[in-house]
Amino acid sequence: MSLVVTILCGGAGSRLWPVSRGTHPKPFIRLSDGQSLLQKAFVRGSNLPNIKQVLTVTNGELLFKTFDHYQEVNDEKIATEFVLEPFGRNTAPAIAAAILQTQKTQGDDVIMLVLAADHLITDDIAFKQAVSEAAELAASGKLVTFGIQPDAPETGYGYIEAESNKVLRFVEKPNLETATEYLQSGKFLWNSGMFCFKVSTMLEQMQIHCPEILSATRTCLEQSQLSKHQASLVTKLEPNSFSGVDAVSIDYAVMEKSSDVAVVPCKIGWSDIGSWTALGDLDEPDSDGNRIRGDVILHNAHNNTIHSQHRVLGAVGINDLIIVDTPDAILVANKASAQDVKHIYAELKLTDHDAHKLHRTVARPWGSYTILEEETSFKIKRLVVNPGCRLSLQSHQHRNERWVVISGIALVTNNDQQHYLNQNESTYICAGHKHRLENPGSDNLVLIEVQSGDYVGEDDIQRYEDSYGRC
Repeated sequence: MSLVVTILCGGAGSRLWPVSRGTHPKPFIRLSDGQSLLQKAFVRGSNLPNIKQVLTVTNGELLFKTFDHYQEVNDEKIATEFVLEPFGRNTAPAIAAAILQTQKTQGDDVIMLVLAADHLITDDIAFKQAVSEAAELAASGKLVTFGIQPDAPETGYGYIEAESNKVLRFVEKPNLETATEYLQSGKFLWNSGMFCFKVSTMLEQMQIHCPEILSATRTCLEQSQLSKHQASLVTKLEPNSFSGVDAVSIDYAVMEKSSDVAVVPCKIGWSDIGSWTALGDLDEPDSDGNRIRGDVILHNAHNNTIHSQHRVLGAVGINDLIIVDTPDAILVANKASAQDVKHIYAELKLTDHDAHKLHRTVARPWGSYTILEEETSFKIKRLVVNPGCRLSLQSHQHRNERWVVISGIALVTNNDQQHYLNQNESTYICAGHKHRLENPGSDNLVLIEVQSGDYVGEDDIQRYEDSYGRC
């Protein structure tokens, strides 16, 4: 039977701040082996038999970053498709959009496997066995969820009471006493948030249990923009109609209400990596129980999780702490309060502080930029433009720019003139001039950009032409 893997790549990952941010959420965090959680989800899904394609539902701002992560690991050239949300509306609308789009391209009888982009699964053999069992149940007309056999009284997960493949009930996140009872009973499983079903089955059940979500999503798709990014079909959901779709989870909208639900109990090395403690536990501890990444020097320190990728970090006489150092933000937390990191993220978002959304290094469709220094009237950036790529034709009202080429070759458009810049050469762009930067070479173009003016915010930009659909 044919299988379409659907990866839901959303959420802020607020408990993993300051590495996880709005434009670099948890799925893009790279583990010690260099692969991101998103890449691991893609490889996990694309290695299954009878794969037709991988369809990803994600935020529109993350398309190019997602595509780049896939290109790094898509050795088998599995077909990819994207549905882009203008903003998150929970999992029911996301899955509805994925189903309706898959119905158009693959038909009613294809089996869909829905995976979260930010979960970790370490036992690939057990995972494949669980998917095979789930696909058989889905082919028979069941909506299938995956239940993780618990090994601790976890209060951060929802639970499923089950007998073999039969779901007795779904229960919300319990308190510690209830979770302990669930674990001891042997009848309860963690709700993993992974699903398997036939397109026609889920459409039928959504029509019964949440017809308004299905109808509103179908209307949105009819008004949405279709395009291609390289060979991948891209559906960009229309914002106004999508805002009218109820923001509800698929569990609440369908799974908890349907009588056609089955569960596959499994032990697949699953974790949702929901805190710095969970992420740190993936690394081997030293003799004092410290889990370290980066240039870290410790003295009389025990059971700490410390990440410092950009500079030397020294720590003396500390125990049971989480310390995460990034170029523009530092987190210090007690391990017992790891779940409360989300409150720092929430406060930054409430005050619209850049640190809730952006890193110093920001990915762009053409490459990336890194903010080296910034004050009220100037900003210094390091730009990396990928081979064959170009920025939009644009202008700025409030700032002037000077570009100095560090390596590579640049093709510069400045009003009606074009010229090339080589290493150690520079040019000046006056405020109001239409300009564009291109990399015509086969190596990365690296340059320093110095902005000066009465306002140097990222929103001071007017685009006239763009290769990435941002006009």
